Amino acid sequence: MTTELPLKSLVVDTARGDKIGYVMGYVGPYVQLRPPGGGVEWDADPGMVRLAGETELIRARVSELNRAGRLG
Repeated sequence: MTTELPLKSLVVDTARGDKIGYVMGYVGPYVQLRPPGGGVEWDADPGMVRLAGETELIRARVSELNRAGRLG
């Protein structure tokens, strides 16, 4: 993807085996992503990132709910 995605957009990093994450920011040539439910951010090539589809949105929400259940 060549244009900047809005912060907090849920995206898929196709270079990392379709790993999903939220757009947290941009540093140099990279987009910084954070996994649903929290965790360590990673740098992704913006050309290898696409918006998440419906299935990935559901997957992310389940991850967030599972993490919240473990913490609460």
